[in-house]
Amino acid sequence: MTTRFLGRWARLLGTRCPITAFSGSTRLPPLPAPVESARVQSLGLQLHSQVRAMCEGRSLIKEEDDSNLWFKRTELEQLVDMAGSPEDVLKLWADKGGSANQAANSFIKLSKLSMQKGGLDCTDILQDPRLLDMLSKVSSEVGTVWNGNLVSLLRALSQLGVAPGAVVMHTLQTEALWRVRRFTYRQLVFLADWVCARHSPQRQELQSGVVKQLELRWTELADARTVSVLMAKVGQLSPLLMDKLEDKALELAEKFNAEDIRRVALSLASQGRRSVSLLRALSYHLHQKPSKELNTPLLLDVAFACGKLNFKQTQVFQRIAAELLPRKAELSSSDVMRCAKSFAYLKWLHLPLFECFTEHYLENSQKYSTMQLCSLLLSLARLNFQPSKAEEFYSKVHEALKGMLKDLEPYLQTDLVWSLCILQQAKPQYLQSVLDPVFQRKLTEGNPSRTENYRLKLLHVAAAAQLENLCPSEASVILSMPVPTITQESRPTPLQTSLKEALQSLTENNGGACRTGVNTIYGWTIDGELVVDSDNKPMDLLAIEAPHVHIGGGGSPMPEGARRIAFLVGEFPNYSSRSKDLLGRFAMQRRHLQLAGFLTVEVPYFEWQELKSDWQRVAYLKDKMGKAVAEEMAK
Repeated sequence: MTTRFLGRWARLLGTRCPITAFSGSTRLPPLPAPVESARVQSLGLQLHSQVRAMCEGRSLIKEEDDSNLWFKRTELEQLVDMAGSPEDVLKLWADKGGSANQAANSFIKLSKLSMQKGGLDCTDILQDPRLLDMLSKVSSEVGTVWNGNLVSLLRALSQLGVAPGAVVMHTLQTEALWRVRRFTYRQLVFLADWVCARHSPQRQELQSGVVKQLELRWTELADARTVSVLMAKVGQLSPLLMDKLEDKALELAEKFNAEDIRRVALSLASQGRRSVSLLRALSYHLHQKPSKELNTPLLLDVAFACGKLNFKQTQVFQRIAAELLPRKAELSSSDVMRCAKSFAYLKWLHLPLFECFTEHYLENSQKYSTMQLCSLLLSLARLNFQPSKAEEFYSKVHEALKGMLKDLEPYLQTDLVWSLCILQQAKPQYLQSVLDPVFQRKLTEGNPSRTENYRLKLLHVAAAAQLENLCPSEASVILSMPVPTITQESRPTPLQTSLKEALQSLTENNGGACRTGVNTIYGWTIDGELVVDSDNKPMDLLAIEAPHVHIGGGGSPMPEGARRIAFLVGEFPNYSSRSKDLLGRFAMQRRHLQLAGFLTVEVPYFEWQELKSDWQRVAYLKDKMGKAVAEEMAK
């Protein structure tokens, strides 16, 4: 508004000048014309300079007749640029002195020199009288420091170790807050990077002002690097700005280099923003990058971001695996753990890559910490992966866990033993450690839902102990306890509801011939249960004893030739990505129910969804039952 007013005032004032005579029909005398023209041009330049000065508020340097002085570097600044040590900079200031802007340049050079010398200790320098004189100069004449130098000066003083609560820092931040609307967008980004790096009450007001300006002027964004830096540094402070940055990132994704892609992906993951369109664009452009740009930390960070956001992109994961396989010798134990964990979260089993991870452990087992080994085993169990050199691999694992298990945090110890049960590598001493009543009491503290979840895992461990005959005496106590309510409160899925209806049609709506949603003493839920005679005809199971449930079984023993059949629904999350292999948890469920005397009939979603009518579903179940009985008889 002020700029428009001054511009109109200048034009109005210009109409009163003799320059208007040149645009009309009035003719000038021939001789005075050059003099008058020169006078009018001089007046025009003076008006332009005055308007410009008033529009800019405070002039950053004193106006001179020679306009080129604005771009000229002083002798002191040139000498400071060539200085090779902090002492040289301080000596130049003591010899020549200078303005506050030149002092700012000197501070910036001091900061660069200290960083080049590996974080030089600046304690003595900060007590130097020459540096204190520079600080005093900057503090007293802060209004004459240029915008770019002001922003860089804040960072330079922080790097030199000036306290955040120092008077000069407060003065500079106040000045920056007053000028925040006059900074260029790049200067705002640079300032935001500094102000967000260290949160403090003194910087809160400046941070709010900078973020507000970035929100208002986001359309000025033009380069990919600035977008990626803002998303990483400022995005979490302003959801509104983050929305705009995502749009800009999608627009500029083609210009991102590999490092920008990594930075954007990590910022999305840290804020939990699953922007599918942006993630797809980043995945596409990452896949196009040459191998020399894809270093190992970058690949691991991208895998982590995809795992955190549950974003699955086949080509990217195949590229990550292909890049990591030849680098096995370069990988550290932390790298293997991180990558395995990310792929496990995504339920993405890449057989050569996980074979590479187990071989890496065999070659470098002494470099793995207990936590890293536990994380690797949890990842293998989630994907139900068994290495080709299983005997050699697990012998080293058991050797590393010897004497270390009892020192683990209770929840981690439960997860580890549960994972070893999935991998069929649990030893009696492992099971006894978590089935001990004293240990179980340690799991009762904390979030109730978490407690119930681990109570369920203990039931699975006890089931492995009893059904696999590892330590049945310790398991009998915990298996006699009621099943956690967490398994009883889950709502049935559409597939489970559809299976229940089909089973009712199969048994001709005989309520005593089938059970659905059966909570077993082993912690597993059976989606549907039937007892069939030797002719595969459903029988009344309510009168037959049911040792697998706490309540609901009858008193009659199983008739000769009868078989128990358990129907297990295979939902989409039960399988590895892009395969029909069950995840470790559900593979252990099937194994335990088979050991408990059931014939398991799996009903996977990808087969059930092809059945459109009720009679097709009933025929499908009958066919599955017949195959299961035939396989059991063949054994």
